[in-house]
Amino acid sequence: MSFDIYAAITTQIVTMLEAGVVPWRSPILGQSKAGWPKNLDSGREYGGVNVFLLAFIAWAKGYESANWLTFNQARAKGGGVKKGEKSSMVVFWKQYETTDKDTGEHVTLPVLRYFNVFNIEQCEGVTVPNANPSQLEQQAKPFPPIKAAESIARKYQGGPSVQHAGGRAYYMPTSDAVRIPEPSRFESPELYYATLFHELSHSTGHSSRLDRGIDTTLAPFGSPDYGREELVAEMAAAFLCGHAGIAPVTVENNAAYIGGWIKSLKGDKRLAVVAAGAAQKAADWIRGERPQVESVGATAPDQHDAMATATSERAA
Repeated sequence: MSFDIYAAITTQIVTMLEAGVVPWRSPILGQSKAGWPKNLDSGREYGGVNVFLLAFIAWAKGYESANWLTFNQARAKGGGVKKGEKSSMVVFWKQYETTDKDTGEHVTLPVLRYFNVFNIEQCEGVTVPNANPSQLEQQAKPFPPIKAAESIARKYQGGPSVQHAGGRAYYMPTSDAVRIPEPSRFESPELYYATLFHELSHSTGHSSRLDRGIDTTLAPFGSPDYGREELVAEMAAAFLCGHAGIAPVTVENNAAYIGGWIKSLKGDKRLAVVAAGAAQKAADWIRGERPQVESVGATAPDQHDAMATATSERAA
């Protein structure tokens, strides 16, 4: 059976959507100092669907470099690909000459082809030419803080440490720290704060706060508990964005994210109510409005009726 490039691309994009990532609305797409994804050997920037695919992979893997190259290109530069690294697919159109069966005329048809590339950070023994400092400065965008959103983040007393570094945002429960790219790397201040609020909301699930089991009972990626925690964090971020007056900017993204989670978790008719209740507690906690003691560390939902679940459900 021949390899179906279209199906492979579609599968990758569907996987992104189901994971809650909208590739064509990536908040840090093209905002890193490294610039647009490009081939290290030719220096040419990638275009079309390749931009989405490579930007998503770089974001998911935390690659800081925008440079990609093939296995042979790495070898030609005196280096190689690190053992165990997985390649990424890049597609291109190739002109194919053939003969029209009906007219007998020679025609040229575009045919989709692909090849595999690796990010420079997946390689060893390959150096990247120094970038022009002036170009890096031109790529960086100014970041005007949103006072209301900044105020909410600062009100989070006893919260996790926030580290601005890397190419993706995530919460580390073992060290109780949020890692997020520099604000200027985001498409807009609104998306930066929406992302920050999402990760801060995860941190409220720590055992020292609302105790959703995020640091004691780690749920595997893709599991119902993992999806539920993600939904709680996204809803809480939406609440916080609303308080900051930036809800209209983030609602479209949130709806796309939530749609994927709802689809993957459908069958749990209490999910929306339970997650929203937990999200409200998370948002209130960050804003300094502490819930009643009895709501912290509540028991599992299957031991309560719908009313009790809506007020005391664990999110993870």
